[in-house]
Amino acid sequence: MLAYIPSPPQGVWNLGPFPLRAYALCIIVGIIVAVWWGNRRWVARGGQEGEVLDVAIWAVPFGLVGGRLYHLITDWRTYFGADAPKEPLDALRIWDGGLGIWGAVALGAVGAWIGARRRGIRLSAFGDAIAPPILLAQAIGRLGNYFNQELYGRETTLPWGLEIYERVNDSGYADPGLIDGVSNGVVVAVVQPTFLYELLWNVLVVIALVLIDRTFRIGHGRLFALYIAGYCLGRFFIEMLRDDRAAVANDIAGIRPNLFTAALVFLAAIVYFVLAPKGREQGLEMYHPERAAELEEEGVAGYVDDWYEEDWDADEVDAATEVDADTVVDDGPVGTDPGVAVADDEPADDEPAADDAAETIEIEPEGAVDETVELASSGTADDAVSDDEDVAIDSDSTVSDGTDVDAEAEADEAGTSGSAPEESVAEESVAEESEAGEPEGPETADAPR
Repeated sequence: MLAYIPSPPQGVWNLGPFPLRAYALCIIVGIIVAVWWGNRRWVARGGQEGEVLDVAIWAVPFGLVGGRLYHLITDWRTYFGADAPKEPLDALRIWDGGLGIWGAVALGAVGAWIGARRRGIRLSAFGDAIAPPILLAQAIGRLGNYFNQELYGRETTLPWGLEIYERVNDSGYADPGLIDGVSNGVVVAVVQPTFLYELLWNVLVVIALVLIDRTFRIGHGRLFALYIAGYCLGRFFIEMLRDDRAAVANDIAGIRPNLFTAALVFLAAIVYFVLAPKGREQGLEMYHPERAAELEEEGVAGYVDDWYEEDWDADEVDAATEVDADTVVDDGPVGTDPGVAVADDEPADDEPAADDAAETIEIEPEGAVDETVELASSGTADDAVSDDEDVAIDSDSTVSDGTDVDAEAEADEAGTSGSAPEESVAEESVAEESEAGEPEGPETADAPR
């Protein structure tokens, strides 16, 4: 016996007085995933954090109402008429299932336009960012059809066929289409799992959209058009396999309305994709002028998508390597370092010329050495002692009694009073240098640097 795919035993779990419906749970999870991922894509393109949620607050209710209206229009015999299996008031029970995706997208787009307009966002740019997340949400929502035992195809003997069970409610009524019922284990039919086909197709289109978006950077609503076209293409062929109650209730000349809708919307999406402008909006371009001006005043730069990080790095390098217009590079005369930036302006009268500065740097060490030797050998107390000379005396001089503190005190006293101790300290220092075998003169004196 072939191992077919089993259907869930039930689609509703009663938690006390509160029913937990799998269909509603899948819709909610899909919305959460779409908002979360859509926000990441929007911010990566240069949008502001939280704007996707602001738009979703408008788009989601409009989408639910639109999806329900499309379902009622194309499946009205289920709720209205003498032979209707459900009551007219059941048309309001949206949690029991029954949403048409085209109505959800159409009216949801109206809600998105309202929300985007209030935030100063261009709808085309927003649609491109949110297109793959919406289709992923649709894939998650198809799991709700699995729990409700709906959107299945014709009977099949394929090994991946789906078993449809008979379900029984609290009053004992048995029917495979019962939402609140529980399976009694009786297999009514083995059918094509069209819900699974559509789920897998949606995931494949999501992957294709992401790859196309990264490779070609399409915008101006063209990625959203590809999402619509891709979904309609798969839905057209999957719809031909359907054989559930909703599919056959409102045939027009033997053709289901969803086939007409899929074909027409597919053609419209392709036409838009061809005629729409090329390229992509990014950063402040995704906003209307008034909102873009506000964001620019706030210092918002936008575009932070790591997919295009190389381009932004190249721009930064180009900007960093620009040479200021007032600065030129001169190799200078022979013997000087090349590549030094020299200002065009002539130096002021009170500023030394470049050659004078170079000459000063050359003779300064020699002059400093001569001055140090002179001060050390003359022993005159009339000249002021510089800080560098104090350091030289402190490090090279020792007093016969072995105390540097006494020598320093005597040197300070000599510097202020002009008495003989400073002369004796200097002479002792010179004598010790001679005894140590160090030659006197400017060649070995430590010149201040």
